[in-house]
Amino acid sequence: MRAMKLIHVAAAVLDQTPLDWSGNVSNLHRVLELARERRVDVLCLPELCIPGYGCDDAYQSPGVQQTSLEILDELLPAMRGMVVAIGLPMQFRKALFAVVALVADGEILGFAAKRHLAGDGLYYEPRWFRPWPRGAVARVDLPGGRRLPLGDVYFVCDGVGIGFEICEEAWVASRPGSSLAARGVDLVLNPSASHFAFGKHEIRRRFVLEGSRAFGVGYVFANHLGNAAGRMLFDGGAMIASHGRMVAEGSRFSFERVGLTSAVLDIDEIRMRQVRVGSFVPDVDVRADERVVAPGFGFAAPRPSAPTVDPPPRVFPSPRDKEEEFARAIALGLFDYLRKSRSRGFVVSLSGGADSAATAALAALALRMAAAELGPEGLRARLSHLEFEAVTDGDRAGDGLPDVDAIVRRMLLCVYQATRNSSDTTRDAARKVAEGVGAEFMVLDVDPLVQSYVSIVEQGIDRPLTWEHDDLALQNIQARVRAPSVWLLANVRGALLLSTSNRSEAAVGYATMDGDTAGGLSPIAGIDKAFLRRWLRWLETTGPRGVGPVPELAAVNALAPTAELRPHEADQTDEDDLMPYDVLDAIERAAIGEKKMPLEVYRVMHERFPAIDPPQLVVWIERFFRLWCRNQWKRERYAPSFHVDDENLDPKTWCRFPILSGGFERELADLRSSVLD
Repeated sequence: MRAMKLIHVAAAVLDQTPLDWSGNVSNLHRVLELARERRVDVLCLPELCIPGYGCDDAYQSPGVQQTSLEILDELLPAMRGMVVAIGLPMQFRKALFAVVALVADGEILGFAAKRHLAGDGLYYEPRWFRPWPRGAVARVDLPGGRRLPLGDVYFVCDGVGIGFEICEEAWVASRPGSSLAARGVDLVLNPSASHFAFGKHEIRRRFVLEGSRAFGVGYVFANHLGNAAGRMLFDGGAMIASHGRMVAEGSRFSFERVGLTSAVLDIDEIRMRQVRVGSFVPDVDVRADERVVAPGFGFAAPRPSAPTVDPPPRVFPSPRDKEEEFARAIALGLFDYLRKSRSRGFVVSLSGGADSAATAALAALALRMAAAELGPEGLRARLSHLEFEAVTDGDRAGDGLPDVDAIVRRMLLCVYQATRNSSDTTRDAARKVAEGVGAEFMVLDVDPLVQSYVSIVEQGIDRPLTWEHDDLALQNIQARVRAPSVWLLANVRGALLLSTSNRSEAAVGYATMDGDTAGGLSPIAGIDKAFLRRWLRWLETTGPRGVGPVPELAAVNALAPTAELRPHEADQTDEDDLMPYDVLDAIERAAIGEKKMPLEVYRVMHERFPAIDPPQLVVWIERFFRLWCRNQWKRERYAPSFHVDDENLDPKTWCRFPILSGGFERELADLRSSVLD
């Protein structure tokens, strides 16, 4: 009977926080403990997991680098008996590198340095780190007289070759896995910090599967989890593959601190499968300094050949299920932001419209999903900065924690702020939404404040303000008056005020600065209005798995979106002020996402919306470009928003545009002359 070389490999997901040394170390100890309980041989942790991913310019602090090394040394005893890959920053010869230390039986063998840095979109790694040259190997001196290899190295532990593709390196054409396979590596570990975006998980799955098949290796992908630093969300989703087959796959969007996905791999089978590949040509001239051998290290006794059985993923939404992904990503981001900012709840200015309804629903989902997964004690531990009142109702008495409905009502306040232009329809819709999601509901009459400001200004300019001459000013003062009172309520409660503007509004500045943009966090500013309306209809009728629908949203979904700032007889709607939202979103994608000029945008829109008259289409395209240029200053001042796709307009992380510009005057003139003349 053929002897088998079986090893138990595992990939971890961690909810780390930049520079939270004690919290990060606690999570690392917890996942190392889980790995020991499962008798894991090789454990892959996420990229830069010691200081946390997202430290930004703080990576360049000598103190951050020194503390990371000190913590690595402190963790070594907890890594005895296994091989562990753990990430940190390391300075070498006046340059900073993102490295992964490989530890065997509590001893550091060396450091693999990242060769390909992520420098697009959300990522600014080239600002802090330098790419390691391919094929270069150096020696780095550590305290205690240790002199260890650093660079383009791979490792051999108990005869098993272990190499690395660090995050971005799996996304490039010249993947390091190809050269690692030629060197005879059996396992490729991928410690990643791969953010959430719609459909991105499916891409990750493909490169994990294809990497394992093409390189003839076992492939282990680890990732971060949760809201690490504010804007970027991590969905976890650890994976283990072998020869093009997914062996184990972890859950995504978990509210736990850590997660572990593991499987048993047969190294001999991996090697024999590669032997059968006729096109495979090994590198027989490997330099000795590229290989680091762990002397005397041996894996644990063989285990059964069948893969270990991990607990089934709690929820594993398909990347094609955009509504479910959106609900779970934003809910996790909100919960983690609440926890890490030590806020005591959420406050939403609820207008009775789609945007504020979506924001309130997402805040409630954050609390309900966390409670459903973690349970009472787990929720108490995750929200350790809060004190929950004890309950006294029968069999729940004495557990020190209210039920989930009481939690939502205590931690989510929705405020309807009425002026004389508000309607009973939107007030009733707001009340129904608050009741449907389980929030506390409050009504404030702010019209006296509006009239007070109007009167003061009228006295100052010595004339009355009228809708004929002062339309925008009279609209904006109503939105701005609502901000101080809702900020005051948030401050009184120690809560996080959520602003309610969406991406479509951000594109054209259809939001009042210091009015409906007021807030410390803008959870829906990364998503377009057309999708939000579709998502709300889905939430009304279906809802996330395990949570269910919110039928009360029907009151909002039946209404045409409106700012409700003009007098009732004006019959104001957003789409009359702007254009149909599906057209607006299509123009935005073409103009901003695809960087097309106005005439090019017209040609695309004319083909997509043939029923729209060309003169009307020109008006809308011109309106979009003018409003886009005029309102960049607003986008610069938006509260932090969550990144969910590659159409983000956040100028701090994704879409740069000058605050002052020529406004596309030449290009718009070309559009008019080409279409209308």
